Amino acid sequence: MTVLDVRASSDKGVADAVSALRRGDLAVIPTDTVYGIAADAFSPPAVDRLLAAKGRGRDMPVPVLVGSWRGLDGLADHVTPSMRSLVEAFWPGPLTLIVRAAGSLAWDLGETRGTVAVRMPLHPVALAVLAETGPLAVSSANRTGMPPATDAAQAYEQLGSAVAVYLEAGSSGDAVPSTIVDLTGETPVVRRAGALSLEELQAVLPEVEGPR
Repeated sequence: MTVLDVRASSDKGVADAVSALRRGDLAVIPTDTVYGIAADAFSPPAVDRLLAAKGRGRDMPVPVLVGSWRGLDGLADHVTPSMRSLVEAFWPGPLTLIVRAAGSLAWDLGETRGTVAVRMPLHPVALAVLAETGPLAVSSANRTGMPPATDAAQAYEQLGSAVAVYLEAGSSGDAVPSTIVDLTGETPVVRRAGALSLEELQAVLPEVEGPR
């Protein structure tokens, strides 16, 4: 288990995290919301380790982070104009989109019922890792039911040796999660209120409805 401070230089930290993820281990990385615990999205054993580290069941599938807008094209069954409008307005940033997953994807993120939650984070270290690994299964770096970690030290207190590499980039500030919008039905619906307000979303896509 390694803790690496990436505030002065991120090269070694990113390389170590990428190496750990490629061999199926877990890494804690900073994002623009809270710190995340990451695993190779296409390695079911790695995703299982992520769920076990969090104490989380398969009934709560893991979201996926991507490093570019194009990442959505490979994960979604169909990229609609509504998806594209939200991506262009808010990615990279604190918006997670629930979309129908492409049927060809060889992964197991839990009981997704054919959907996937996707986000592109606005953080240079996270984007540097994603540029090397491709899509990652990433959930907040905390034990289920505990407060989300806003730095690597808090994540380590909760996750300990279950994670191979921790990248410390300082405090992420207030523990405000991303806003989640479900685009799998006829009408876009906010499933979790977060960093983006309903008004901000509706300014881009007026048909978005608030949480039900």
